[in-house]
Amino acid sequence: MHEALLSALSTVNDPELHRDLVSLGMIESASLEQGVARIKVNLTTPACPLKDKIEGDVRSAVMQVPEVQDVIVTFGAMVRSAAQPALPGVKHVVLVGSGKGGVGKSSVAVNLAASLARDGARVGLLDADVYGPSVAHMMGQSGAKVTANAERKMLPIEAHGLKFVSMGNLSPAGQALVWRGPMLHSAIQQFIKDVVWGELDYLIVDLPPGTGDVQLSLTQTIQVTGAVIVTTPQDVALIDAARAIDMFRKASVPVLGVVENMSYFVAPDTGLTYDIFGRGGSRKLGDQFELLGEIPLDTEVRRDADAGQPGVLAHPNTPASQALVQVARNLAGQISVRSLASLPNQLTVV
Repeated sequence: MHEALLSALSTVNDPELHRDLVSLGMIESASLEQGVARIKVNLTTPACPLKDKIEGDVRSAVMQVPEVQDVIVTFGAMVRSAAQPALPGVKHVVLVGSGKGGVGKSSVAVNLAASLARDGARVGLLDADVYGPSVAHMMGQSGAKVTANAERKMLPIEAHGLKFVSMGNLSPAGQALVWRGPMLHSAIQQFIKDVVWGELDYLIVDLPPGTGDVQLSLTQTIQVTGAVIVTTPQDVALIDAARAIDMFRKASVPVLGVVENMSYFVAPDTGLTYDIFGRGGSRKLGDQFELLGEIPLDTEVRRDADAGQPGVLAHPNTPASQALVQVARNLAGQISVRSLASLPNQLTVV
């Protein structure tokens, strides 16, 4: 009967990977007892964007097996490492960048990290915007100080279910950092190599705007899974977003997708939608880049950031939070596709 269940499950494809669950090694167990089939599927990420579809497809396929009267589907998750993991214990490093400031990049990075953590992933957040660190404030930890262990390695601060490090917790509030390139490079090296990140599925890196020293230091120091480009819809932002994409291309960093922030605004009193910055402009960047999502303007996101709480946690039911959650899951899906692209045709099934 175990073989019959596996045969049925081999007809179910992962919607993103376009290979069957059995050959992908995603079936952790399959059994039948008193007419009830119990199937455990090991997803490639806790933030799987198509979990409901996989469950429905598994149920439909297994119900075709004789003697099966009901199906109980449960899920686990195991994020597969990149072919060359960036750091010991860190499976994926994802850079969140933009060609210019003012597009909400840091807010998107914080909410992506918080959403992935809420879904069950082990997440770290590195604030690499050394000149303008804002992650500490957005995480409600402006007054916290980074400590060190006996080996003089930095211990990240923990809040909202994830670990983070920010220059905002290492320098006095309001003090400007007047550093040249070599000092920036040294700081980034320390953030990457001298922080006890532990075991992480994803390390999200909030980059400074533009295409400068920090971006070069990161891409030349570690193996990056990919980058996310945050932009707003108008041409003046898209011009600089294209420059950021070109920088990642020259650094051989794959662009995992584009996030169109401040894409539209829904008036709370009338429900009417206004395309304040011209919705859909990010598609001008080209069809080869996945549109991870369109985030509406939402005053709650701003209030939550000022209050030190990721909006996806503080107000999960707002349109902006729901859009950010979907962006995070789409991003996790893109990472899974890239991670599993080089897998052999058949993996071991328990």
